[in-house]
Amino acid sequence: MKTGRLEAGCFIGVVGPSGAGKDSLIDAARRHFGQDGPIRFVTRSITRPHDAGGEAHEALSDAAFQTRAAAGGFALHWQAHGLSYGIPKDIDGTLAQGRAVLVNLSRSVIDDIRTRFANRLILVVTASPDILAQRLSARGRESATDIEARLRRSPPEFPHGPDVLTLRNDGALADAEAAFIRALDQQVLS
Repeated sequence: MKTGRLEAGCFIGVVGPSGAGKDSLIDAARRHFGQDGPIRFVTRSITRPHDAGGEAHEALSDAAFQTRAAAGGFALHWQAHGLSYGIPKDIDGTLAQGRAVLVNLSRSVIDDIRTRFANRLILVVTASPDILAQRLSARGRESATDIEARLRRSPPEFPHGPDVLTLRNDGALADAEAAFIRALDQQVLS
């Protein structure tokens, strides 16, 4: 792993707790760079109904997800919060063409990323517990009791190392969006 500016074909993994604003920052970067620009913004496959709110995703049944996983249809897949998540296998072709890919990931696959993608950047998005609670409540997907239990769990262990850049998203969203886009410009695209 090189420090400083990364080469073309970089795998960019965005990680952080629910409510940190990962999807908002990814959406801002998508608007900034364009859907057909230097970064491919990867749509995840999730065993969550399409109309459940949150990010745009490919909704799969448990059976369809397991069938695709068994057939090698995912570059990465994992389970979190009772759901299965997958990243399409075709990202390998995108990376081979020299285009970066950006994916919202779970911290549970960081070791897999580090083993599989030599050219990578892990962007950790964080926010204070109070901000996380406000954002999770605004989503309306969990009860107040569930949110409280989630936030009482031991603090998440975030990755460290020369391939990691941490961004705080506690203030104005526009400030965090600008910092996120600046990080992509400086680390991957310049």
